[in-house]
Amino acid sequence: MMSVLSDFEKVPQFGWKVNLDHTYEEHKSPFCLPRIKQIIYLLPLLVRYFIYNVSCIICGRVPVMDFLRLRKAQQKYGVPFGGIGGGSIGRGFRGEFCRFQMIPGLYDYDTAEANQFILTIRDEDKKTVFQQVLSAAVEPRRSGALSSWDWNFPGKNASYTGLFPRSWTEYNIPEHNLRLICRQVSPVIPHNYKDSCLPGGVFLWTCENNSDTLKNVTITFTFSSGCGNNKHVSDSCETDSFSSKGNLAQVSGATIKQKLNNMNCSYSIAALKNVEQNITVTTHFDPAGSGETLWETLKCDGNLSAMNQTSHIGKNVGVAVACECQISPGGASNAQFALTWDMPVIKFLESPKTFTRYYTKYFGSEGSNSPSMCEYALENYTKWEKEIFQWQQPTLNSITLPSWYKSAIFNELYYVADGGTQWLLMDDVDELPSTDIRIEYGRFGYLEGHEYMMYNTYDVHFYASWALIQLWPRLQESIQYEFRSTIDYQSLDTRKNLYNGKPMYRKVKHTIPHDLGAPGENPWLEINAYPVHDVCEWRDLNLKFVLQCYRDYSLTKNIKYLGDMWPQLNSVMEYSLKWDSDNDGMIENGGFPDQTYDAWTMTGVSAYCGSLYFASCFAMSKMGEALGDAEASALYHTRFSTATEVFVKKLWNGQYYNFDCSSGPGHQSVMADQLCGLWYLRASGVKDEILPKDQVKSALQTIFNLNVKCFQNGTMGAVNGMLPDGSIDVSAIQSEEMWTGVSYGLAAFFIHENMESEGFTTGAGVYKTTYHTTGLAFETPEAFYENKKYRSIGYMRPLSIWAINRALTPS
Repeated sequence: MMSVLSDFEKVPQFGWKVNLDHTYEEHKSPFCLPRIKQIIYLLPLLVRYFIYNVSCIICGRVPVMDFLRLRKAQQKYGVPFGGIGGGSIGRGFRGEFCRFQMIPGLYDYDTAEANQFILTIRDEDKKTVFQQVLSAAVEPRRSGALSSWDWNFPGKNASYTGLFPRSWTEYNIPEHNLRLICRQVSPVIPHNYKDSCLPGGVFLWTCENNSDTLKNVTITFTFSSGCGNNKHVSDSCETDSFSSKGNLAQVSGATIKQKLNNMNCSYSIAALKNVEQNITVTTHFDPAGSGETLWETLKCDGNLSAMNQTSHIGKNVGVAVACECQISPGGASNAQFALTWDMPVIKFLESPKTFTRYYTKYFGSEGSNSPSMCEYALENYTKWEKEIFQWQQPTLNSITLPSWYKSAIFNELYYVADGGTQWLLMDDVDELPSTDIRIEYGRFGYLEGHEYMMYNTYDVHFYASWALIQLWPRLQESIQYEFRSTIDYQSLDTRKNLYNGKPMYRKVKHTIPHDLGAPGENPWLEINAYPVHDVCEWRDLNLKFVLQCYRDYSLTKNIKYLGDMWPQLNSVMEYSLKWDSDNDGMIENGGFPDQTYDAWTMTGVSAYCGSLYFASCFAMSKMGEALGDAEASALYHTRFSTATEVFVKKLWNGQYYNFDCSSGPGHQSVMADQLCGLWYLRASGVKDEILPKDQVKSALQTIFNLNVKCFQNGTMGAVNGMLPDGSIDVSAIQSEEMWTGVSYGLAAFFIHENMESEGFTTGAGVYKTTYHTTGLAFETPEAFYENKKYRSIGYMRPLSIWAINRALTPS
């Protein structure tokens, strides 16, 4: 039969596609044991870290980075569910609800067994001929839970397509000639700041009857309390039903009211009643029981009308909504479900301060609005899908872009919603200047990674921010205002860093902090949660603030933003001069890991920080010119000229730029990220010859020939460090890693420099390793190793793939 779906609803040709019975041949494991010579160097740090970690556990605190309890990749995830900044629920591609991110700074990886869709088919005589849970998850269920349900849906009869923020699951029921398609839609929409913050979304079912007999079909959505478990549920939960007449039709559903870590949180599920459909609800089934009553009621009646619809109280509760319809031979029918949650006021694990989530600006902060948000979602999902389709279609329709890219560019955006993201209203807005973007768009924070629990880790955000500035530029500006507010702040409280055991200040003036705090402490109040190094001495943070300000301005042309940043831009650049220890016009690294490669030491002038410095001087000159500050513009242009001369003199070896000016063999390492600063200028629209053109071309070609082509035969991105003889630099843990986000950024740089084939080859290696070879889809790690290891799953930096989009966009 002809598809009943419109163009914007159809399963797209491109995206991440697997069958529900798909398994992965390769199983990588978390990196946990450095090489012997690396251990010798790191041993004092490892001892201090062990003491730190154990003390956190004893005191009931969450370690910022927990290397003793590493997360193992699950090889099961699909597109996560929910908008930006109000929590999210991960979903497996086989149909399970898993990886709940409801409590700030805490991920729950248990599968909620009771959160399911059930298909019931009855014949013309209303005799049930088929009933199964529409999940092909193979993991064992907890003993006795929902044992009356039929869990044996054959995964070979279903396929999955993920294209964030939507996914499609196609189910075939060959014995009854039925085809079902479930579209999962979250309202993550570029430049839409209202709908994108909605905590929830919709599941839209289309059922096609390809048989020659009438079918009575019921799809039932079940949901339970907690986060895949009930260990965070405080007190008892309460359920209730609701029904309302919206602008389109009647919406009926059920709500679970609960407390998660003593914070009010309600879940609501609902269905939209269409003509000739019957919507029924139950507010009472036991998710930990056999599930027999619900199962047999559906099997007998095809609906839930015989079940309890009154309020119920219990420790572990479940609710369900069923949509029953009749489908003629050759016909089709739709069922629309919504899932939303309302957790308006939050607090972090160790913080006494409460925060109000941004979505309450539009949907209310009373804590009882999940039913109305379900209604809003069911009334607006068509608009959402059209906007998402219009945004994605130019990329998907391009005949020049490779298919892997069409999937990767959208699917890596999962982290904007699923990265521990908190989008909050600003308090004390009266104290902010009128031009501060946070007054209107709030405070935005996302974690460095699922395992590295720090908000807005700035050295990493530098790479990831390409997604925000192009899709939600006000959120990027909000983060910049947040860091701007910290520049003149200092905290002279001392603590010992784990690297060398020496005392360090928490924050000194005129420095950009490493992060804005950890969810296990007091984020936004206690910044620089990172305990390993003295980040006030990191060379890259101040420079990355400068380059992001320039990049933001070059893309948005927001002169007010630039004017607000200008005084602090000057102060962080002046502070950076203290790192020019020999007064030659170029900063030097301090002989410890004093930049984002925090396990890879740079000494003297380095390619990485040196390129960031001369690029920042150039950017300051251009920003001064835009603001009419001719004196500052001239000063910084002079500094730029001097810095580039020193950079070339001290690092150029005739083929590429040396890693640094140290005396050891590692200084000749070919660093994939050696021209990071120049990449940022190119991506900001700078076409000037910053460095000699032939040198840049030679350096990039060397990186491609060695770091890309000699690393797993060019199928795995770019290894961070490669020696001139074509062997991997194993002098440090991070030199032998392939950083997914750096490789995506390098791919963009190649494209800027008219090396498009090299760029797409580099990016393809990252994507295919993540999504196809290793099964780490939607938990992209920070790093891969050549030897079947990965580090830090679910990481921020791969959002840098949006730098490729920038490289492909005409200036």
